[in-house]
Amino acid sequence: MNESNEDPVVAEIRAVRRELSERFGDDLEALCDFLAEREREHAERLVNLPPKAPQYARAPAGSGK
Repeated sequence: MNESNEDPVVAEIRAVRRELSERFGDDLEALCDFLAEREREHAERLVNLPPKAPQYARAPAGSGK
């Protein structure tokens, strides 16, 4: 898929990624520090769900397992 018919959502995500990369000079630690600070500033926006119990696959009936 070339840029002329690129999905607009994908294009927006890529633009934001480029902006953040430039803003933090490709420094992943600086980006993570920034994001952690934003989480602290806006803790009321975070969603914390309890962990789900793992779902184990059952062997098909008659498989002998």
